[in-house]
Amino acid sequence: MKRLSPVTCHLLPVVFCLLFITSFSSCLISYKFNGASIDYSKTKTISIQDFPNNAALVNPTLSNSLSEGIRDIYIRQTRLQQVKRGGDLELEGEITDYQITPMAISADSYSAETKLTLTIKVRFTNNVAPEESFDKTYTAFQTFDSSRLLNDVQDELCQIMISEIAESIYNDTVAKW
Repeated sequence: MKRLSPVTCHLLPVVFCLLFITSFSSCLISYKFNGASIDYSKTKTISIQDFPNNAALVNPTLSNSLSEGIRDIYIRQTRLQQVKRGGDLELEGEITDYQITPMAISADSYSAETKLTLTIKVRFTNNVAPEESFDKTYTAFQTFDSSRLLNDVQDELCQIMISEIAESIYNDTVAKW
């Protein structure tokens, strides 16, 4: 039996690796990390209307922050072009409730924690696949220590709730989770 030269022995692993790589290079697996399941050949645009604040307790910046938060998630995670009206996908709705509720009662009968709740109603219209259209209510809440004033924590808590709601809307409309 003929022995292989030392150079050939060192090159054999490299040759096998190259053969392995080239034989499987056509088998690529693609993952989308934004979770969107959009057929961009059919669905190209989205219109997101402002969400007016119809709640009894009014935060003057909430309507604008919510509307922009929802628009932002679609800008960052899809290739849909945003249009003023008549998009292939349409989102509209309103803030229906914004309230504070005392939660945990301390030993001295005062509230130790307070819950801030945001509820919105959303109407989603899919003009490409009308069977996927829906009306749905979304709610998010955050608790805070009652020794703090609402004005001190409101902006931070609203941003958290808006992010949660925007992500839920995104998942229900284009991610289909």
